[in-house]
Amino acid sequence: MSRVFNFSAGPAMLPEEVLQQAREEMLDWQGAGMSVMEMSHRGKEFMSIAEQAEADLRALLQIPENYKVLFLQGGASSQFAMVPMNLTRDNHKVDYINTGSWSKKAIAEAKRYADVNLAASTEQTKFTMTPEQAELNLSSDAAYVHYTPNETIQGVEFPYVPETGNVPLIADFSSTILSRPIDVSRYGIIYAGAQKNIGPAGLTLVIVREDLIGNAADDTPVMFQYATHSENGSMYNTPPTYGWYLAGLVFKWVLGKGGLTGMSAINQRKAEALYNTIDSSDFYANPVAPNSRSWMNVPFILADASLDSKFIEGASAEGLKTLKGHRSVGGMRASIYNAMPEAGVKTLIDFMVEFERVNG
Repeated sequence: MSRVFNFSAGPAMLPEEVLQQAREEMLDWQGAGMSVMEMSHRGKEFMSIAEQAEADLRALLQIPENYKVLFLQGGASSQFAMVPMNLTRDNHKVDYINTGSWSKKAIAEAKRYADVNLAASTEQTKFTMTPEQAELNLSSDAAYVHYTPNETIQGVEFPYVPETGNVPLIADFSSTILSRPIDVSRYGIIYAGAQKNIGPAGLTLVIVREDLIGNAADDTPVMFQYATHSENGSMYNTPPTYGWYLAGLVFKWVLGKGGLTGMSAINQRKAEALYNTIDSSDFYANPVAPNSRSWMNVPFILADASLDSKFIEGASAEGLKTLKGHRSVGGMRASIYNAMPEAGVKTLIDFMVEFERVNG
């Protein structure tokens, strides 16, 4: 078997060590005589898996005690609805910052439940930059402020955490969580789909400050209330047990890499190497303003777009997979999440240099 370097935006690569351990435990988890997929989510075996995963995540992110950690289903897209459903019972005014495709989807869903004030939008620049703090038209009486720290499709990333005063800050961290240290206490809610830096698709992580729980509108379905999942340890219904288990293995793997400080150093090196290759060439270009470039998702275009297919085919032949850019942006996109090793980025860079030499 030959493993490839998968640059997909998600589902993304998982650490090989994690997959190896999961394979070894597939039929018999630590003497239980059954797979994790076969365990009762309320049995002592799985309860120990769940408790350890949460403990390791809390250690990684240094999550304060007044925050609940929820392991849910539905993807980050379900949070586009759950956030306004749970936070606007007494105040329907909310602020959103629009910096790309996922921000737009969150805004469209929030408009079904709340009065959305567009605090800032970079759509006029084709989402190639983030707004500065001074450009944010924030409401002092909003129920919350929502933003997307990293836009997966456009490759745009906030270089700062927006200051929102006493208004809770809500963030879709799907593409950037666990890539570096963050100060959880600056947020009211952090949510993230698992399929980029956490684990397999099907699991969604929600970190919510306790005072924001229990405020859902009366007609909010039980399964869409944070209180339901908080009060039941994320086990009101059968949770995505295998995804939870794999996430726990990933948390252990990140801890073994030096935690988020260690991952941050690795991720910075990967991103800087790739951006330096792009910037030092007239053959490649990145459309994003330098101070808003993502560490995780690096879009780039060729000077001659007619060579795009040749580039994709050649890269694939070298084991560099899923580099085609999103249809709304075009060109190429390399997603270099935590599990993408530095060797994968180096192999991509070597291919890019050789492709330019032959075709430039």
